[in-house]
Amino acid sequence: MTTDTLRALLPTMPSIAIRGWRWLGEVPIADAIDRRNAPTMQVLFAVIATTLPLSWVIHFSSLDITPGMLLLAAMDLITVATAAIGIVVIRRGAFRVAVSAFLAALLLGLFVTHAQLGYRLVAPDQTSQMLSLAVSGLVLGRRALWTVFGVLMLVFLAGFTADAAILAKAGQSPMSAFHFVPAAAFSYFVIVLVLDRCITALRVALRDSEAHRRALQHEIDERERMQARLLHAQKMETMGRLAAGVAHDFNNVLGVVIGYADARHRIDDVGDDPREIARDMADALEGVAASAQKGVELTRRLLDFARRDETRYVVLDAGQLLCDMQPMLRRLLPRSIALSLDTAPIDAPVRVDRSQFELVALDIATNARDAMPEGGRLQVAVQREGDHVEIAFADTGHGMTADDVERAFEPFHSTKPAGAGTGLGLATTRCVVERAGGTVALDSAPGRGTTVRVRLPRADQPTT
Repeated sequence: MTTDTLRALLPTMPSIAIRGWRWLGEVPIADAIDRRNAPTMQVLFAVIATTLPLSWVIHFSSLDITPGMLLLAAMDLITVATAAIGIVVIRRGAFRVAVSAFLAALLLGLFVTHAQLGYRLVAPDQTSQMLSLAVSGLVLGRRALWTVFGVLMLVFLAGFTADAAILAKAGQSPMSAFHFVPAAAFSYFVIVLVLDRCITALRVALRDSEAHRRALQHEIDERERMQARLLHAQKMETMGRLAAGVAHDFNNVLGVVIGYADARHRIDDVGDDPREIARDMADALEGVAASAQKGVELTRRLLDFARRDETRYVVLDAGQLLCDMQPMLRRLLPRSIALSLDTAPIDAPVRVDRSQFELVALDIATNARDAMPEGGRLQVAVQREGDHVEIAFADTGHGMTADDVERAFEPFHSTKPAGAGTGLGLATTRCVVERAGGTVALDSAPGRGTTVRVRLPRADQPTT
């Protein structure tokens, strides 16, 4: 591999490692703590399964082979096989089975080597003993830790007994082989005791953390459900305000249909040309179809607005969307309030849920209408500001005090008389805008009107 190739691969190595670690964590394990430990144990098993055989290959190539070395190599190969199989077992979800089998193989190897070679010959290398204690305690818990400690004491006793047999065979006092029994037992007891206290505190902390995480997730889910219900309630309230205008539009549609339907009486007129009557009937039917289509379109828009589906974000041009909403805004406002839309031909793509955006615009327009009981002007302007799109709703109403401006976005806070509002309009507006990644702000003072500024991030995709 060339230096340039290596340099090209270096930036991708962290992302590859992150993806690999995530893959190791994608195991069907129910227990949260075991699921967290699964990646570490798979890496440990992989390291043992690769490094131990390599280490023995190096030993056999550079040292004289003795029966003791062959015995150690055989025990290590059993451990290697258990580690390799353990990775597969963990991937299938049997985490504790894999770890327990690995510990059993490790302890069996220790027992056989101590019983055959003695404690003094094996004692310089304490890697397996420490590894068995660490894995049992940190992964399987306190009971496994103390069980492994008891097994290790039996292993050491087998080693001391083998040392005594060797000394007796050499004509020396076998009791001297047990000289290090108290030191070995005490040192390992202290290690296990410290591990026990640390592991207990760690597992309790992990369980508390998992419980807090579940509680937080439940709270987040409940809050999202409450927000969804709040949005739907606001839609229904806004539709109630639109009811009069909608009824007027439907009355116009039905009036046109009835007017065209009256053309059927011409069939009974004596002396009229049947072909002319047929043309008039065809025109009447086309008029009925066109009027009915307007009614269908109006109904569709109302149903789309009132739907209670999951949030569906799409990329829309803010100016065009407000232009499409002009008839709805016009119906909401009385004739005494002039509506002005300043949507210059600029590219203002935003990523929003269409019905929620319409809800925001209608709620702000409703507040403006209630602030101008004697009439006035509502001006809506769209402009680009860097990487954001700002939509400003400015009215000429009575305005708000500084205290009302500060509390305007609090749920159920309203400046309207009792029974005239729910106090949820601006709270819903902020919720919708913030979920879309934007911000909303108020600029108001008594006698100077109110301006609501909605700022949304510009979308990177082309508008639709």
